[in-house]
Amino acid sequence: MKKEIFWDLTPLYASFTDEALQTDKEKLEQLYTSLLEKAIALNSATDPVTACHNYLATYNEASVLSNKLYNFGALSYSVDTANSQAMNLVETVESFFPKLTLAEAHFKMWLKDFPDFENLLTSQLLSEFRFYLTSMKKEATHALSTAEEELFSLMQNTGSNAWSKLQDQTVAGLTGNFRGEDLVLSALRAKAYDKDQATRREAYEVELASYPKMDTVSAACLNAIKGEAITNANKRGYASVLDMTLENSRMDKETLTAMITAMEESLPAFRRYFRKKAELLGHKNGLPFYDLFAPVGEVAMEYSYEEAKQYVIDNFSQFSPELGNFAANAFAHNWIDVYPRKGKISGAFCSGIKFLEESRIMTNFDGSLSDVYTLAHELGHGFHDYCMKGLAMINSDYPMPLAETASIFCETIVTNASLKTATDQEKTVILETDIMSTAQVIVDILSRYYFESELIDKRKNGSLSVEELKSAMLNAQKRAYGNGLDEDYLHPYMWMCKPHYYSAGSNFYNFPYAFGELFAKGLYALYEKESAPFVEKYKALLRATGNHNIHDVLAIVGMDSHSPDFFRNSLALTVKRIEEWVTLVS
Repeated sequence: MKKEIFWDLTPLYASFTDEALQTDKEKLEQLYTSLLEKAIALNSATDPVTACHNYLATYNEASVLSNKLYNFGALSYSVDTANSQAMNLVETVESFFPKLTLAEAHFKMWLKDFPDFENLLTSQLLSEFRFYLTSMKKEATHALSTAEEELFSLMQNTGSNAWSKLQDQTVAGLTGNFRGEDLVLSALRAKAYDKDQATRREAYEVELASYPKMDTVSAACLNAIKGEAITNANKRGYASVLDMTLENSRMDKETLTAMITAMEESLPAFRRYFRKKAELLGHKNGLPFYDLFAPVGEVAMEYSYEEAKQYVIDNFSQFSPELGNFAANAFAHNWIDVYPRKGKISGAFCSGIKFLEESRIMTNFDGSLSDVYTLAHELGHGFHDYCMKGLAMINSDYPMPLAETASIFCETIVTNASLKTATDQEKTVILETDIMSTAQVIVDILSRYYFESELIDKRKNGSLSVEELKSAMLNAQKRAYGNGLDEDYLHPYMWMCKPHYYSAGSNFYNFPYAFGELFAKGLYALYEKESAPFVEKYKALLRATGNHNIHDVLAIVGMDSHSPDFFRNSLALTVKRIEEWVTLVS
């Protein structure tokens, strides 16, 4: 029996009864009160530059403390959704957000009407915040009145934030009886990587049978969250929820259009891969969903957690000793909560803790090669935060599409390094695992983008029923996967098991992954050309993601995000790997 491995949160607080935690809650409330006072006082300030700097200094201090408190509650809750103390702490921190929202509203209104904005930008005292100030002034064009901003923030706590928590509890509590044992959803889904086809199919059937127990609850959560997003976008004057998301992501429509164009052009190659995999597994009508993640090849590439740790450290170190040491330090100091268990949410994530200048990582490790890649992926997020050390939190807030760059880059490091020493049999497995992973980020993400687009469009006219949601998901999967999947064995409940749909305030939590995949692969191609000198350039690029828009970040390394050719060139690497793999297995 494997030994449980939990992350260490004690550097934050010893427990929920820690006196320091109570002191920090009181201090945070005071900081937000002070922040609001400073925002209001800007209108009468005799020295606006100094007054603005003082506001930003308080904003940064409050953000760091809020991040500390919120992480302790949210991280504790994510691995134990029955922990009422953790939920209470999260809700306490969230209860302060309306005051923060009101302060931000006053600040934006002040920036919007300030007669000498260029003087602020050119002042030495505020020079490090130039990008932030410019962004806030732009956001001011979509700001509501201060009273409306406060009311909306208050209503979110009992609206989308509450629905999001309900969905977490709903899915975390779902179990299915698999061969006499009640398994949580994450454990059932992990069976998709099992080497036995009967096991994979049975787990898939048990998983699908578990969803109807709570599908009306999840549908209500999803409809409420997306309904709020539509109202929010409309009231702020955005043309759509997508437009609002793009602006918040610092991505323009030209970039998104170029990327989607290239992704759709690549679908025939991915469908060829799916059909070849189906053939190898004995299927005639395309790949059934339960075999999407089936291992292919005679080499059983399974890993204990200890083996996975060393595998990641060794391969990271081939890119950069600093990256290898970073990963080793994360493992040594218990930054990672490893295995699935009842009450723990599904999936994986990394959360940066600015107070410690560290990260904490949650996985549901089950021993597959894909799990090793997930470990590398999440450590990549952690390295991104590591590269932000010493920056003010205001300048460390990078958008979702850029957030996926370092994670997928680290996956690519592990894959490419392992391919160099692989036998032909191992290469078959590694290539297939990499293609399978990329297919999820390109093809499945495209299906999720199609689904969410249809969901939001139809939600404008009223709530969608469970059957309508299932139908929309099936349509999206057929559109993206085409004849690559067997239409008799799709996954109509993918909208229920993916927590990203229920992230309040984070709509279209899908295309950023595709962007990160393609940007990371493009960066890796540069690394192969430049070798060691690229490492410092890469670290500098990651550090710049907090205070640049996406188009400008790509320009740092000579890439044009408005050109489909950039995305086509990145996808060409995977298309080449598909051709190599098909040849190897034919």
